[in-house]
Amino acid sequence: MNRTRDLEQRFDGASERVRDRVRQYASGTADTANGLIERGRRLTTRLGRRGSGYGKQMSHMAEDLADEASYQYRRVRRHASRHPVATVAVVAGTIGAFFLLRKLLRSDED
Repeated sequence: MNRTRDLEQRFDGASERVRDRVRQYASGTADTANGLIERGRRLTTRLGRRGSGYGKQMSHMAEDLADEASYQYRRVRRHASRHPVATVAVVAGTIGAFFLLRKLLRSDED
């Protein structure tokens, strides 16, 4: 009986730590999103003040970014086709971590 209570207390403590960590990550993500929104607002005001030359530079940078993302996507697909076991292991680990977190964070009411 004492061992069961000890295990329950450990899991409760672990779930509290995970909840706190998730709250910290969520807060950090919200702060980052707000910062990005503010940077976007400042950038649009700068684009409005400068001429069309700056807009062209930005469009070229956006095209370069899209090309790089496309290259990285093709590279990952090629890696996945060459190493299917590693890909399956990563996916299985991700799914397992999801189920473990879900079980730890689930309340007794569910």
